[in-house]
Amino acid sequence: MRLFAAVLPPAPAADELADEVAQLKDIPGADRLRWTGREGWHFTLAFYGEVPDAVLPDLHERLARAAHRRSPYELRIVRGGRFADRVVWAGAEGGLADMRKLADSAAAAGRRAGVPMDEHRAYTPHLTLARNRTDDLAIAPFVAALDGFAGTPWTVGELALVRSHPPVAGVAGKQPRYETLAAWPLGHGAAGGH
Repeated sequence: MRLFAAVLPPAPAADELADEVAQLKDIPGADRLRWTGREGWHFTLAFYGEVPDAVLPDLHERLARAAHRRSPYELRIVRGGRFADRVVWAGAEGGLADMRKLADSAAAAGRRAGVPMDEHRAYTPHLTLARNRTDDLAIAPFVAALDGFAGTPWTVGELALVRSHPPVAGVAGKQPRYETLAAWPLGHGAAGGH
């Protein structure tokens, strides 16, 4: 199954972002972007790709330990950015050093459980809002419209293991579906998943 570790924004933070995204959809050209559904909003910490079922128990145990070793931290969704002219994303501020450490721990948990991981690169916390499906649409106006956005801070209190179900092949506009398989509290709480 296709898996990744993530921080999931709570409903109030997602509500604020949804209001902002609704305004972005009024910008000319918005209909040419593929917008990520609200249920798909997350901050990826480590992408594992296809993981065999046999690896799951060890991965769960290692992620539980990684979460147990990290303290809760404050985060909020702010502004926006882009990857070239392909992806529009919302950023984060607050405990970014803590988030990077949690991302490093989640990646290490995957490697130690036997998941082949891509080479390490600098972690850029981002929440994907839209993908550009064309080569002739500049996405800078969408990023500029996010300049003043700053959501309400919340406390990140858990690490989630999420399964990505690919979209139905051949159905235009379909998005992947995400399923939280387990989540572990950060800090010195219980080390087991739920």
